[in-house]
Amino acid sequence: MALGEFALIDRYFRACGARRADVVAGVGDDAALLTVPEATELVAATDTLVAGVHFPHGSPPASIGHRALAVNLSDLAAMGARPAWALLALTMPQAQESWLAEFAAGFGELARAHEVQLVGGDTTRGPLCITVQLLGFVPRGTALKRSGGHPGDSLFVSGTPGDAAAGLALQEARMSAPSALHAYLRGRFEMPSPRVALGERLREFASACIDVSDGLLADAAKLAHASGTGVEIHYQALPVSAALEQAAGAERAREFALTGGDDYELCFAVAEKNLAAFMQELPSQRWDYHRIGVLRKAPGAAVLRDGSVMQFSHCGYQHFG
Repeated sequence: MALGEFALIDRYFRACGARRADVVAGVGDDAALLTVPEATELVAATDTLVAGVHFPHGSPPASIGHRALAVNLSDLAAMGARPAWALLALTMPQAQESWLAEFAAGFGELARAHEVQLVGGDTTRGPLCITVQLLGFVPRGTALKRSGGHPGDSLFVSGTPGDAAAGLALQEARMSAPSALHAYLRGRFEMPSPRVALGERLREFASACIDVSDGLLADAAKLAHASGTGVEIHYQALPVSAALEQAAGAERAREFALTGGDDYELCFAVAEKNLAAFMQELPSQRWDYHRIGVLRKAPGAAVLRDGSVMQFSHCGYQHFG
């Protein structure tokens, strides 16, 4: 007997994720009823993942579930927000139970890790498409934005951007690598680690922040534009993983780092007056970030190598570009 919509929700999604005391009504009601903490502001993000656009057809279901939540967690991390509640709209060609079990496991494991409860959503039949809305909160008046930077602020990025784009290239057979490197880089695409804890701590120090989803160069340029500044990125300072450099070579690895998407790292600016406290309270060895450049008065984005401006034609992923 085919699994019906309500049986599907009961079996795979009613208890998916954490259990929170601030959920008055969740999965199973007409809408979620949530208690927002006092003296906070609500933060909301929505992202859609479409098969063949955001992930290859045939991707592991656990990866799809994980990434559907991770992309939203990264958006909240960029605002310095603490995630709390998620809504999931799942469209799929058929209710295949093995697929659903793996998808729910991938989504649920990441949700529990960040104390997120699934509180509602929808299921429909159609081409595979997943939309997640994530809600969280920040203390009133403390949210990070893209628009707070000033000329002279140092620019940082967390992690090693470019890994995920290389992982996708390997998955789609657009490049090759030894199996150990292949597994690492593909894992960076399929199971990204949103920087939620770092985002919360950056509220104390950062002037501006953005998550790196469309490519570091493009997203740093967005931050600079929103702040009314330009940005200068130092090519030699770009952090690349040993796996990426071994798989792609030094030059192509840095191209991946600048222009590849799907990293879900944080790019953020810190004013000179906050630098010493920031680096003391959040040492880079523990929090995994690197200084890569500076915001400047001149508009636009420039990548400098040995004092010369490099040319990059790729400006980040755009759906309708």
